[in-house]
Amino acid sequence: MTTSTPTGTPTSPNITDADLYLDGIPYDRFAEMRSTPGLVWHEYHDGGFWAVTRHADVKVVSKNGSIFSSSVGHTNLWDLEADALEARRSLIDTDAPDHTRLRRLVARAFTPKNIRRWEDTVRAITVELLDDFLATGQGDWVEEVAAPLPIRVILTMLGVPVADAGYLVELSNYLVEGTGETQSIPPDAFGNTTELRLLPFNSPASHALFEYGEKIGEERRQNPQDDLVTSLVQAQAEDGDRLSGSEYRNLFHLLVFAGNETTRTALSHGAMALADHPDQWQRVLDDTSLIESAAEEILRWSTPVMHMRRTTTEPVELAGTALDAGEKVVMWYASANRDETVFNDPFTFDVGRVDNPHFSFGGGGPHLCLGAFLARLEIVVLLEEMAKRSMRLRRVGEPVRAPSNFVHGVLSVDMEVTSS
Repeated sequence: MTTSTPTGTPTSPNITDADLYLDGIPYDRFAEMRSTPGLVWHEYHDGGFWAVTRHADVKVVSKNGSIFSSSVGHTNLWDLEADALEARRSLIDTDAPDHTRLRRLVARAFTPKNIRRWEDTVRAITVELLDDFLATGQGDWVEEVAAPLPIRVILTMLGVPVADAGYLVELSNYLVEGTGETQSIPPDAFGNTTELRLLPFNSPASHALFEYGEKIGEERRQNPQDDLVTSLVQAQAEDGDRLSGSEYRNLFHLLVFAGNETTRTALSHGAMALADHPDQWQRVLDDTSLIESAAEEILRWSTPVMHMRRTTTEPVELAGTALDAGEKVVMWYASANRDETVFNDPFTFDVGRVDNPHFSFGGGGPHLCLGAFLARLEIVVLLEEMAKRSMRLRRVGEPVRAPSNFVHGVLSVDMEVTSS
């Protein structure tokens, strides 16, 4: 693997320091990288990586999993030792045939047909949260709407007590914190005794989430229910290969985190966008047929997950740059979603955007986000219920953003309901 700047290679401005994202995504730096021919090299503490910032190049990497591997080096920016790779391996850190097997075990629950079964549940939770927010007229949108909506939905699907939603949101916050340079909890938090390098996000919160998943899993082994956890603990692929203990733990961990954090990020940024662009929300109120396109624009605008890493398995050329086997390449969805060669006026929030091939669920291929249909449903239902109430928001103060280069997270943002 390349560990120093290749001779004659354009180098990237810094885009990895977590504190950069406290003021939002550094779009000017990504624009500079997109305008540079070929790939650019980004120095990093373990050597460096090739930054893939253009929409077309992200698509190529995403769709060619045999050449650009998720398994060889996983999806983190940093490199992991062999034992950490195995301990932390989840669905997103596998290639075929393992990825095909694991995804098949859970994909059925996330098909459009099966997701539609949950619309009434999503709507009931949304109505409750919006009516409570309207009753007070103001509050922290993240705490009162954006965070509880997706976690309550995914916990209901999993069969996990909704009363535990607050605890699991807390764990998710610590996981996001683990993508930054510092953590506010000690390594032994939640009774953890595992080396942090062996845990997802380098966080003791992962230990807590593993333990929680084990507890729920054991309950379902003893008392099966009609829920996703029961399906996981009873999961058996066509070849008779059941989920291993580590596969179950890491899959449960992924479903809770991805089913919660990424959607709440979209809901948080969506509310801010609608508050900051009241003319666009008025367009939706005047024509509710725009709700679905508005949901897609919220996803493009927010880019909840900002990057994913791949590792080359053989020599290949990408964007005119020759890569050897074992090279680290990082797809920056946050950049691809503002690519001016693909999106007309990419820095304009447009609820009626017609051609919107955003990469907020990945760039396609085998790792297209499993929860895409669920996330879309939650955003659409929220917009529908807000429109029914002619609910307008005004942002009060600046958001508190997560110090992370991975999740475009918002920790809190105060909103108030306004009549105009």
